[in-house]
Amino acid sequence: MSVDITRPRTSSAEGRSRTPRRTMGDSSIAITILVALIAVGLTLGPMIYLGLGGFRSNGQIAADPSALPDPWVWQNYWNILTKAGFWKYTLNSLIISSATTLGVVVFGTMAAYPLARYRFKGREGIFLVFTAGLMFPLTVAIFPLFLLLQDLGLKGMWGLIIPQVAFALPVTVIIMRPFLAALPSELEEAAFMDGLTRVGFFFRMVIPLAKPGMVTVGVLAFLGSWNAYLLPLVVLTGRDAPKTLPLGVTEFQGQNAADFAGIMAYTFLAMIPALVFFLMMERRIVDGLSGAVKG
Repeated sequence: MSVDITRPRTSSAEGRSRTPRRTMGDSSIAITILVALIAVGLTLGPMIYLGLGGFRSNGQIAADPSALPDPWVWQNYWNILTKAGFWKYTLNSLIISSATTLGVVVFGTMAAYPLARYRFKGREGIFLVFTAGLMFPLTVAIFPLFLLLQDLGLKGMWGLIIPQVAFALPVTVIIMRPFLAALPSELEEAAFMDGLTRVGFFFRMVIPLAKPGMVTVGVLAFLGSWNAYLLPLVVLTGRDAPKTLPLGVTEFQGQNAADFAGIMAYTFLAMIPALVFFLMMERRIVDGLSGAVKG
């Protein structure tokens, strides 16, 4: 006895309806990959061009600006790395960026804590002031700020660190407030029952739990300070004023205007510390920002 098992057949209309959907899905994925590759090319292209240009001679660049180094010239990078000026500028940028990051994290977290945990009259108005700070560009305030710093007698590194901290506080408060508001109120009540004060709760409980957000705002503040150009250019005036690495690039370019290969090498070396730091902290930045959105 044979059993005839018939399989359900897919109608031609269903087959035709599935094929366009699959084709549209494949085409959208291909377009997404293409756009991503274009974005990567536009981002990495100038950096790769600078890096390779530093391994060429001025004659090679003049003969064919888009060719690869032939032969490879290591002397451009060696001349820069063996000069004390490059390392001095790097050290100045490191000190200024580190101090700015510390100030932004400390003062930003302390400002965001009462706005997130306390209920008082005018709280939303104060938060609105920080939000409005995002719409206040530095270029508008650069010259009044310079006059104010002169009246206060703030010069050198402190004249740069304090304004950088102030201009980074709005985005820091906006990112940190959801983190601190998401902390369970039961944890705060239990801490108060154990005898902790509000200050003790902040340092013992809030800071350890808010580390992802603090790392995020710290990385953003460090990169912003390291890459800053306009404010250091205006504030760090004078022959003995400490110069940052971006200002060192400008100074090197002014002194060696005809050395295109050397300028490329110097610019590429100035980009490496910020690039390496960003790649090391990229995941922490994403985790911190996602936590702020969830909060």
